[in-house]
Amino acid sequence: MYLAGHLEIIMKNYNLLSIILLGAIIVSCNGSKSATEKYFSFDDSKFKTEYSNDDALTLQLLNVENKKIDSIVYYVNEKNIGSKKNLDKISFNLKDQKLGYQNLKALVYFDGENQEITSRVELVSNVSPKLLKFTIVNTYPHDATSFTEGLEFFRDTLYEGTGLRGFSKLLKTDYKTGKIYKSLKLDAGYFGEGITFINNKLYQLTYEEKVGFIYNVDTWKVEKTFVFDKPIEGWGLTNDGKYIYQSDGTEKIWKMDPNTQKMIDYVNVYSGSSKIKSVNELEYINGKIYSNIWQKDAIAVVNPENGKVEGILNMSSLRKFVKNKDAEVLNGIAYNPKTKTIFVTGKNWDKMFEITVSE
Repeated sequence: MYLAGHLEIIMKNYNLLSIILLGAIIVSCNGSKSATEKYFSFDDSKFKTEYSNDDALTLQLLNVENKKIDSIVYYVNEKNIGSKKNLDKISFNLKDQKLGYQNLKALVYFDGENQEITSRVELVSNVSPKLLKFTIVNTYPHDATSFTEGLEFFRDTLYEGTGLRGFSKLLKTDYKTGKIYKSLKLDAGYFGEGITFINNKLYQLTYEEKVGFIYNVDTWKVEKTFVFDKPIEGWGLTNDGKYIYQSDGTEKIWKMDPNTQKMIDYVNVYSGSSKIKSVNELEYINGKIYSNIWQKDAIAVVNPENGKVEGILNMSSLRKFVKNKDAEVLNGIAYNPKTKTIFVTGKNWDKMFEITVSE
């Protein structure tokens, strides 16, 4: 009994102490601001819904508690764009900014303290894409078992990269007859993706394995296996003679140094105010990147310098010529510099189309 009573007194004292401490904490929390509470915010009432490269972005903070500010340093995408001694506005020209979200930050110094304030605005394309039209020049057979991921001409011959694990291949074909001159099957663990030829090397991506292969163009022996230097998937591939361009299934087109396989830049693809996600197979044609859009029988013509879609090709009418009505989407664009025509097909399509494009 004595022990039980003694324990009860201890527990009561413990509970009383807990209440006192908890009360002190509550009083403390209610009596002053939390260290994480913000005194300032961006005046987003002045923000536009969308910005373009023609605009200037004006930034200003709200100081609802009238704190005495020593200085404010402003950043756009982590780049210091200037500072102010007070709440004066600051303007930033968006002319050279990438399309997409612009991350805004302000570091406010006041009363011996500092706080970081963040927000963002979206920069969209100021180009209205032209609706392009195409004319079918020829129709050729295409291997309906090929899950087309990459298509490109090299030395007047058509090459194709196909996907699906256990079925991924490299193919060298006679596009007029569909005859396969040469075939190389990838290891069953790889899902083959885009291909491109540059500097007399053949580059090929894989989908989720995050590796690519560089082949000898004559022997098809792998000279190097490289690991993606960004945590991205491998989709489409093309080049402009100097750099490689790679899509990753998002709105991004990456720019790669073929000598180091390092990503040195990227653009976000926008058609007007719409972000174009799932950019797939790519082909560089006369200074523009023609891009398949996954799940769409359409091709976007993209300016590689800024990601702005300048033209749209609706290719859905090709479906009526394909025997397998349940075949996968349009995927595969190859420009033949000899004929100055474009070749297009789709995943598991039994046809390939030679087309010309006009406004």
